[in-house]
Amino acid sequence: MGIYGKFLPRKGNSLFQGATELTLDAKGRLAVPTRHRDALLSGGRAVVLTAHPDRCVLLYPRVSWEPIGARVQALSSFNEQARMWQRLLVGFAEELELDAQGRILVSPALRKFAALKKDVMLVGQGSHFEIWDVESWDQKLSQALAQAGSSAPPGTDNFAL
Repeated sequence: MGIYGKFLPRKGNSLFQGATELTLDAKGRLAVPTRHRDALLSGGRAVVLTAHPDRCVLLYPRVSWEPIGARVQALSSFNEQARMWQRLLVGFAEELELDAQGRILVSPALRKFAALKKDVMLVGQGSHFEIWDVESWDQKLSQALAQAGSSAPPGTDNFAL
């Protein structure tokens, strides 16, 4: 099921979907689209940014992040793969509040990790968003489309597309 499988949001029926191209300002701030702000803040004023092994940044409402962070921290630090997940997800995790203009500051460490430049994509993933550099997103999307015809993920056998 994976680490994210059980943690889709239910509070307030938040479902983050869609892809939006945005611009980081000179200070590294990202303006969260108005249509997503209330849902992101449904569990309080805080959001969490962290790193993902695919080299993107994850954006969670704090209330959705808490069980994931706890689950990752509970993994054995004696397992090499678990340590990698802990280093990325917990090590890079930053709790932030949106400013008065609905912006969040993406730290220099996270911008460097995900190679975020000026133009980024905010991509909904149900319980959270991924933030990608536009060029990296375009490459990842091209790879996914090239593989889409050859294999489908487990559990999609009965999908009607």
